[in-house]
Amino acid sequence: MAFRLLSRILRASQKSGLSVSSFSKLRVSSHYLMNACRLSSSAPKPQKETINVTFLLRDGEKQEVQAKVGDNLLDIIIEHDVDIDGFGACEGTLACSTCHLIFKQSDFDKIPDKPTDEELDMLDLAYGLTDTSRLGCQVVLTKDMDGLEVTVPTGVADARGGPL
Repeated sequence: MAFRLLSRILRASQKSGLSVSSFSKLRVSSHYLMNACRLSSSAPKPQKETINVTFLLRDGEKQEVQAKVGDNLLDIIIEHDVDIDGFGACEGTLACSTCHLIFKQSDFDKIPDKPTDEELDMLDLAYGLTDTSRLGCQVVLTKDMDGLEVTVPTGVADARGGPL
């Protein structure tokens, strides 16, 4: 609506015989006004829904975090500074198995995406592989996963260079 009004004002001022200088100033001012209209909004920015995720760390400690739905577990661990040595060495490019995590069967069943062949190849190299193992970089959180408990294996095997 503001854009239509501004364009009408510009056309009317041009037809009314404004000098080129005055018209240019009006045009520049309208450009700033249109950008301000485009960038401002009275509606609040929607917040991502969060869920509770608990990490059972190698030393037996538990760390609970509020994780955003739609993020993967690698991003959650990085964002919340969960202290896991060597975790995510390849930064989620499926070139290592350092973000190997183990899930309870009930939580594993809630993961909507099945592992790809590339992920399974990397998991074959993971330390302490189980039937409910996944790479954290490949597990995207959904709201159905609230209360997720994830176990960090006691060891890490980095496919790029051996055990860590």
